[in-house]
Formats: sequence, structure tokens, C-alpha cells
Amino acid sequence: MPVEIHHNSITLSDLQTIFQKQEPLRLHPETRKIIRDSREFLEKKIKSSVKPIYGINTGFGQLCREEINENDLDLLQINLVRSHACGVGLVIPERISRLMMFLKIKSFTTGHSAITESLMDNLLAFYNSGMAPVVFEQGSLGASGDLVPLAHMTLPVLGEGEAFVNGVRVSGAEALKKAGLSASVLKAKEGLAMLNGTQFMLAYGIDSLWRAHKLMDNTMAICALAIDAFDGRTDFLDADIHAIRPHAGQIRVAATLLRHLEGSQIAHREKNQVQDPYSLRCLPQVLGASWDALHYVTGVLETELNSITDNPLVFKDGDKVISGGNFHGQPLALALDFLAIAMAEVANITERLLYKIISGERELPVFLTKNPGLESGFMIPQYSAAALVSQNKQLATPASVDSIVSSNGQEDHVSMGANAAVKCNKVLDNTESVLGILLLASAQALEFRRPLQSSPVLENLMKDFRTRVSFRQADTVFKTDMDEATRFVKTFNLADYES
Repeated sequence: MPVEIHHNSITLSDLQTIFQKQEPLRLHPETRKIIRDSREFLEKKIKSSVKPIYGINTGFGQLCREEINENDLDLLQINLVRSHACGVGLVIPERISRLMMFLKIKSFTTGHSAITESLMDNLLAFYNSGMAPVVFEQGSLGASGDLVPLAHMTLPVLGEGEAFVNGVRVSGAEALKKAGLSASVLKAKEGLAMLNGTQFMLAYGIDSLWRAHKLMDNTMAICALAIDAFDGRTDFLDADIHAIRPHAGQIRVAATLLRHLEGSQIAHREKNQVQDPYSLRCLPQVLGASWDALHYVTGVLETELNSITDNPLVFKDGDKVISGGNFHGQPLALALDFLAIAMAEVANITERLLYKIISGERELPVFLTKNPGLESGFMIPQYSAAALVSQNKQLATPASVDSIVSSNGQEDHVSMGANAAVKCNKVLDNTESVLGILLLASAQALEFRRPLQSSPVLENLMKDFRTRVSFRQADTVFKTDMDEATRFVKTFNLADYES
């Protein structure tokens, strides 16, 4: 059933529901009128204005001083798209490419970009066909928007460039032919409207944020399992401790871990140690800070989701066409750097938990193997986790503090928000893998504590995990188990195991 897309604000939760269902989009009638009226206003403005209007009858960037002949206004727009399609690096995932297109469509619903109904209908038809433009990771400076990746997103709508059709990479012309669609013809301002905006970094950021929320939920369960695997105490989770340092995330993590461990024979038995290392004892403080970072980033991305980042902007009611700087990605660049740091710290502390579990302490065999020396056991999976954590530290170096002058000095401060977005997504990849290795080791360690049981919910989790990865009696090719554990980390829902 089609989803009506309109000019009103939506939440990230609304967007996730719409995007996950992948249902066709349909324009709300009132929104269609807003788009039509805004375009009519702009066309009248172009004809009546005695002064040049940036990007409509002028060149772009430093070439804004060059006026364009009225007969060349449409050619100006297609030239813009072709000349800006300079992407390099890897091709981005199809899900992010399609999310970019959705966000671009949504940004046009307010009428401030003044595109034609025809272009909007063609964008909707392309999206509804299930195709995904071929877009490259690198090339955007994150100011004047994501010009390069958005140019690649636009090309297949024009019958140029490339697109994925049912997962197969084909030319833009072939993609349109397979879908039974005609190529769009850009009118005045429309090429600029397609290219100006923050939809590349926003799509990457939203994808990372959705993944981060899921991963943080599952990290709570894996860390609870790790606490039992290492025979950790639970008094550090006492609510009174966190009530007198009441950061919301800290309180949430402590309460969640305590709930996950409820009914555990291991957690609540007499302990020999009077306190645990920081990698256990400070989980609420460290993971809680990451939760709070996610809350901040959610607010920034939700604001951007409902923002217009084109240039120039058309205000029909105010009788204005204004050139501004809404395309500048600094708000996203800072937020996505923060998200990368927050998730890198999740990997950082959980790798330390992994290290303790395999270290041969607390009645566990060294490297979790029955035959140390003959077998290396879990020695080398920890190496892999350490390598990922080290790379995360490098990726967590902020992109947002950098700027390189471009466009002959016209664009003299840029956000590098696209770089922040891409590396944040890589941090998520690495962190998921680290959590997979921790889950693998924690599950192995728990078998050495039998017949003692963890909590009912964690035992149910273990039971499901064991249908995918077996207890390792001897050395094996760990790559297979690690990949399976990472897939499990990315997909399990703890609610499924609660009785």
C-alpha cells in the first residue's frame, strides 16, 4: 500500500518504518499544490527579474559572476550534473543510496527548491521501481552540500550514469528501460536543487544511528553475558551509586545490566574478589556516555531530516529567492564525529572485557582451551579485536576540524561532513565485529562454569546462539565462527528470549 509523502515534519522513527517496509511513495495532494505553486512563482521571478539569480541564470561556485543566456538555462543544469559527477572510491551500499533519494524527495516537498512536478514524479517513479543509483563514497567536501555524490544519484534519473536493478549494476539508460521509465529533462534550477543538500551525509548518518541504537541494545545483553563469563560482581550496578551521578545513560545501562542478570546463579553467588577491573565496574559510566551521545546525535539528525539544505531557496509567500548557506554540513559533521567517538569507545571497553575473559583468570583456562600450548584457543580472535579497536581510534579522529579551500576561494570553509559520515559507518562495522568476538568468547567461557546457570533470558540467548556456533573442543578456523557471531550480534532481539 503506498505511503503518502507530504511537507509535514517526520521523526526518525517514522522514517525507519517507511524505509524498512519499502512501500511505494505517493505525493499528498496538498503537497503537490505547494510544489506547483512554488515552481510557477519561480518561473515568473526568472522572467521579471532584472538582476541575475545565482545558479538559475548564473554559473556556479566561483563562476557565479558569469551570466547565462536565457536559451541555455536548461543546458546549464545538465552540464552542472555531468561536471560534478567526480566520485571516487568504493560504491556505497544500495540501502544508503536509496535512503539518499528518499531524503532528497522529502526535501522537495516544502516547495522551497521550486522544482517541477514532472521532476518530482520522475523521482518518485525511480524510487518506487526499487532501483538504486550507483554512488561513490568519496568526493564530497560537505559544503555546497554533497555535490559529487548527489550528482551520481541524479545521473540515472536522466538516463546517464549507473544504477542497481535487482542488485545488478547497469547503465542509467538500461535501468530506465527495464523499469519502463523516461529520462528526466532538467529545467532551470533543477540540477542545482538535485546537487545542493546534505542528503549523502544525512543518509549515512541515519543509517549509522539506526545501527548504533540496535547495537547498543544488544551490547547490553552481551556485556551481561560477559560479566557472568568472567564471574563478575553486580554491586557496581546498585541504583544508589548511579542516583548520585544521575547521567541518564549511566542510569539506563546499570539498570539494564542488572535486569539482564536477574536470576543468574553465577552473578549472585559468593565472590572471592572484592572488586572488578574497570572494564566491568565502569560499564555504566562508559556505555552510558555513549548512550547519551546517541541521544544528542538523534536530535541533530532529526532536525536535519526536516530541514531544507538547498541553495538558493525560494520563498513564495515572502516574494524572495535568497542565496544562503543551509547546505553547509557542519552540524552533521560534528554530530557524526561524536557518534564515531561514542561507538569507538563501545568497542574499546568491550575488547578489554574480552581480554580478561581469555586471560586464564577466575578458574577459566587460558585462552579458553582445554589444551593450551597444543592449541591456541581464543588467543588470536583477541588480536583481530585489538586491530579493529586500534583502527577505530584512528577513524575517531574528527573530520569536522578540517577544511580545504575550493572553488577558487569562493568556498573557503567546508565541513568534511561526508568524510565524517563514511568513517562513522566503518566504526560501526568494526564495533559489531568486536562485539561478535566478545559474544563468542563469553559463550565459550560460560561452558566452563557449568552446571551453574546464567539468567533465564541470557540462557535462552545462549541456546539460540548455540544453534549457530558450537562450543569449541579444539582449534578451528575461527573466521567462520566470528562471522556468524557478528551476524548474530547485528540481528538478535533480546525480547525474543524473555519469557
